[in-house]
Amino acid sequence: MTNTTSALRTSVDLDELISAARELSFAARWPRALGLLDSTAVAEPADRARVALAAVEVALESDWFAGTDLTPGRVETAAGLLPEDDWDLGFARLRHTYYGLLRIDGTVRFGPDGKDPEALAAVRRKAYALRDRAPDEVRGGWASMYLGLITDNHFGEGDAAAAHYTAALEAGESGADPLLAREALRHLGGHDHDTGDRGRALERWRRATTLGAGAGNVPGTLSQQLLLAMLARDTGDEPGARALATEVARWAAAIGADRLHAQATGFLAGVDPMGSPKEDESVG
Repeated sequence: MTNTTSALRTSVDLDELISAARELSFAARWPRALGLLDSTAVAEPADRARVALAAVEVALESDWFAGTDLTPGRVETAAGLLPEDDWDLGFARLRHTYYGLLRIDGTVRFGPDGKDPEALAAVRRKAYALRDRAPDEVRGGWASMYLGLITDNHFGEGDAAAAHYTAALEAGESGADPLLAREALRHLGGHDHDTGDRGRALERWRRATTLGAGAGNVPGTLSQQLLLAMLARDTGDEPGARALATEVARWAAAIGADRLHAQATGFLAGVDPMGSPKEDESVG
C-alpha cells in the first residue's frame, strides 16, 4: 500500500494507516482523516474495501458531531467493493439509519411518535440480525449497543434497552474495547440518572469520561463532560456546572462539533440536556 499525497510515494503498513485515520477521526480531524484515506493507493480489492469502510466510519462520526452529510456517498463507494451481506457494511448502514430516524424536520425526536412504525421495526430487526451473526464478541457488543439505542430512543423501552447496554458493556470489557465500554457506561449512567441514582450515574459517567479520553475520543469526551456539568447543576453547584459547560462549548466550537456546541450553549441558557428526553445521551 502507498500513500500518494505528494510526488513522493511512501509505503505504509495498511493496518497502521487505517488506525491513524481512525485516531484522527476521534480527534475530530474528520477532513484530515478522509484526506489520508482518499490519498491511499492499494492494489488488492480486499484492501480497497478496508479503506472504503474506514472512510464510512469517519463519515459517520463527522455527520453526527459536525452535521455534515458524508455517509451516503461513502457507503455507496464501499458497497461497490463488498458483498451485500458484509457485516461491517451492514452495521454502518444501521448506524446511519438510526441517526436518520432520530431527526424529524431537523429536530431530534425520541420515542415512536411521528415515525414510520415499519421503518422502526425494520431497523430493530436489522440490529438483532447483526448481533446474532456478529463475527466476534466485540462486534456483537456494538450491535447490542445500537439495539439498546434503538429500543431506548425510538421505542421508549428503557428496561429492555438497559439489558442491551449491559451486554454491550460486558463485551467491551472482555473484548478490551474501551470505546464500546465507554458508550455502554454512558447510557447505563443515563438510566441511573433517570431513576434518581445520581451517585451511580456519577460513577459510571466518570469512568466513561476516562475511557473516552484514554482512547483519544475528543468530541465524545466533551459530550461526557456536559453530562458531568448537568450532575453538578443537579447538586446545586451552578458555578461549577457553568464553568465546565463553558469549556465544553469553547472546545466544541474550536473543533467544529456544531451539534455538541449547540447542546453546550443550550445548557448554559438553562436547557436540561436530558430533558428532551435523554437528548444528550444519544450523542456518541
